[in-house]
Amino acid sequence: MDYPALAAESLTRIGETKPLVHQITNVVVTNDSANLTLGFGALPVMAYAPEEVAEMAALSQALVLNIGTLSAGEIEAMLLAGRAAGDKGVPIVLDPVGAGATRFRTESALRLLAELPIAVLRGNRGEIGALVGSGAVRGVEAVGSEDPRAVAEAARARFGTVVAVTGAVDTVVGPGGTLLVSNGHPLLGRITGSGCMATAAIGIFNAVGDDPTLQTALALGTYGLAAERAAEGNPGPGTFRARLLDEVAALADAGVAGVRVAAG
Repeated sequence: MDYPALAAESLTRIGETKPLVHQITNVVVTNDSANLTLGFGALPVMAYAPEEVAEMAALSQALVLNIGTLSAGEIEAMLLAGRAAGDKGVPIVLDPVGAGATRFRTESALRLLAELPIAVLRGNRGEIGALVGSGAVRGVEAVGSEDPRAVAEAARARFGTVVAVTGAVDTVVGPGGTLLVSNGHPLLGRITGSGCMATAAIGIFNAVGDDPTLQTALALGTYGLAAERAAEGNPGPGTFRARLLDEVAALADAGVAGVRVAAG
């Protein structure tokens, strides 16, 4: 399968259709996620109020839920938005940031998985592992030694959704098998919110495709390729962060021949 060509096709569809991506995300990355969405050619909306989230989700082409700075009220808003999205067949992407660090985070993520038709679950090996009882997290970072593929497969079996465990190599497990994505750069680990932005990218790509396993892998590969280009010349993390947004915006012109996705 020609994954770079498929990534290019998705980018073209994003640019042509400009999907609306509703994101209930954390305060640390709201601005970066919105700008990343614009850079890909999609339209971001960051709507959190319970009074409007259901209506907004129903109007969108994808819904991204991120529990990074969660509260009880925010979880209720996510449930309202998720039910409306589910009724309309809008794909929902969940990022269980910090699951395993506290009981509230873990139980909130599990509640969302139980009550909503989540299309894609994306996290690091510690976060996803915590949801299946095997992960270790300190703050929002994985600190254990879990095997990413085993964690992804266990989560896939338990929750019945596409699971993406991101790291040095991203592992995406879905109903049709496993895809491995080897794009990215270590500098992503030195800026806040790089994983959250990866989740936003997954939402964007799932807004324009019907195969969530494939679209998730293409999103991670394309985002990782932009990170590789942003890291050229070994910039500091602040410069890299700005360049990352620039390189995402340049993808349509620069091309995505460097996307590296393979069947696992």
